[in-house]
This record gives sequence, structure tokens and C-alpha cells, in this order.
Amino acid sequence: MPEGAQKKDSGRAKLHRTICLVRKEARQIVRDPSSIAIGIVLPVVLILLFGYGLSLDVTEVPIAVVVEDPSPTATELAASFRLSKYFDARPMTSMRRAEQLMLARQVDGIVRIRPEFSRDLSLGTAEVQVLVHGVDANYARIIQGYAQGAIGQWEARRAAQGFAMASGPVRLQSRMWFNEVNESRYFLVPGLIVLIMTLIGALLTALVMAREWERGTLEALFVTPVRTEEILLGKTIPYFVLGVIGLVFCLLAAKYLFAVPFRGSLAMLSAASVLYLLVALGIGLLISSAVKSQFVASQITLLVTFLPAVMLSGFLFDLRSMPALVRLVTYALPARYYVALLQTIFLAGDIWAVIAPNMAVLAGMATALVILTYRATRKSLV
Repeated sequence: MPEGAQKKDSGRAKLHRTICLVRKEARQIVRDPSSIAIGIVLPVVLILLFGYGLSLDVTEVPIAVVVEDPSPTATELAASFRLSKYFDARPMTSMRRAEQLMLARQVDGIVRIRPEFSRDLSLGTAEVQVLVHGVDANYARIIQGYAQGAIGQWEARRAAQGFAMASGPVRLQSRMWFNEVNESRYFLVPGLIVLIMTLIGALLTALVMAREWERGTLEALFVTPVRTEEILLGKTIPYFVLGVIGLVFCLLAAKYLFAVPFRGSLAMLSAASVLYLLVALGIGLLISSAVKSQFVASQITLLVTFLPAVMLSGFLFDLRSMPALVRLVTYALPARYYVALLQTIFLAGDIWAVIAPNMAVLAGMATALVILTYRATRKSLV
């Protein structure tokens, strides 16, 4: 056959095979419910979830109002915070107790009215101390603005009641805990580490088992004496090492490139990161063991791990500003707990009131994912 005819036939054959592959993929999409779910159902669910769940408005900020002056003037000022829709004020008389609540992240701010407040008010030197948890710099600035607004409303009411403020307005004394320089990168960098670890852990391992299923090599492996747990370990350990290497680079960048303060212990940071990495690896292996397709596994992994880690973990948006139903959904996301751990260990230190419950949840998730992945892989052996 002439060379030109061979090339012509080869071109027709390639075109024919391409058309056949397109038809086959179209039929596969129609026959495969997971493809339809990924292409239609999941985007609708996520857009509804994010559209109704995300809010940049900050309301009902938990704060401790420490009243050390029993005078009516101080009590009236404290009432301004209790009546404000922006605050969930918890009145107390002990500054030590308020500091404990701040360390445990049960309150995000402290308003302190000192014992000499009434006397200083008459002299024109009164001060109200506002301490703000500065892990999230933007959130802290919002709280400071709300506190100034509450004090301004109190001053306006006194002026309307005929109390002269000629002695001068109350001066606001503010301090920002854990982020004294008010740098937003101190809050963002730990969250970025969470996103990177999520990608390394979940997305890469999501392709491991699925790739083996597509290539047909698992069938040959299943007829050997190798056990299921050995297969899972063989797939997990290399990506665990890769995740640790990625974590080291992230920590070095946080310390030396972004100058994020590190006030906790390296051992606690390592333990928290190992737990989260195991959870991310477990999610990826579980997905790939269940769907047996690299494409589907990668798409599901992005939708159930990376996007929620960005939007619903507390990395960018305050969880308390979301509706109650959406907040319940966030409790099922491991990134939520890792974000809280990293921000606390980096900026506040080893605060066990935050570390212990979050690490316990991650440990429980890791255990559950190991069991589920083992059963999903074992089921395919039957």
C-alpha cells in the first residue's frame, strides 16, 4: 500500500477510535450514578450550603464583662454590653476567671471596668480596658470597634439624661492578646498549612487504590498471601512520609519567611499534625477504595475535603456567624479541629483546654477511618 494511503487509513482509524471513545464515555456517564452525582447533585448541595451558610457579619461575640466597681455608673456601662446584639456578655467579678475563659477560647474578649472607675470618671481620667483574642486580626478589630460603639452609646445616654461630660469622654485602653502586632498573616499561615496538608494527604492517596483498580493489578495482588492491612500500610506509609516532608517545609516557611510566632511545643505540634495527616490519608484511601476510579475519587476528594476546609473550617470565616444547622455540619469536618489546634499552638501556646478535646476528636476520626477503609477494601476481596 502506498505511503499516502497508509497515512490516510491511519487518520481514519484514529478518528473512528476517537468517536467510539466519546460514545463510550457518554454512555458511561449515563450509566454511572456517581458521575451524575458529582456533576449535578454535589454542586447544587455545595452551592446551597455555602450560599446560606457563609456570612461575614459578626454577631453575639462571647465576651467577659468584669465589673470591679460596684457603683451604678459602672453597672450601667456593663449593661450596654449585655444589651448589645453584637455581644454575648458574661458578667463576672474575677479578672483571673475571665483570663482563663480567654485562654480556653470560651470568650473572645474581656471588658474590664476597674475599681476606681467612678472616681476617675468624675476626674475625667476614666478608662475601660478591652482585651481581645488576636488570633484572627480582622475579627479582633471588629470586636474593638463594637466595644467602642457600646461605650459611645452609653455616653450618649448619659448626655441625654443630663450628665455633663465636660470632664472628657472615657478613654478606651485596648490590648490584643497573642497577636500584638495585629498581623493577619499570623492567622492565615496556620490555616494555609491545614489546606496544604489536606491536599497532600487526601488528594494524593485518593488516587492510590483507584489507580490499582483501574490497572487491574489489585486482582493479582489479592490472590497472593498478602493481607488487606498490609496492602493498606504499603499504600499509606509512602504518602505519610511525603506529608511529613511537606509539613516540615510549611513550618519552615511559617517561621522564617512569614515570621509567625511559635509559642507552643514542637512535640504538641507534631502530635496534632500526625493525627490530622492520618485522618486525611484515611479519607483519601476510603474514597479510592470505595469508588475504584481515579477521576471520581479525585473529584469527590476535592468536594468533601479541600473546599470545606477553605469555607467551613474557621480558616476564613467565623463559625459562630453561621446558622446553627451549618455549624452542626462543621463538627464533622476534621479541618475544623486542626485549624483550632494550629492557631492555638502557634500563637497562644500549649493550652490544654483547646488542645485536648480537638486532638481527641481527630484521634477518634483517624480510628474510624482506618476501620472503614479496612472493611471497604476487605469487602472487595470477597
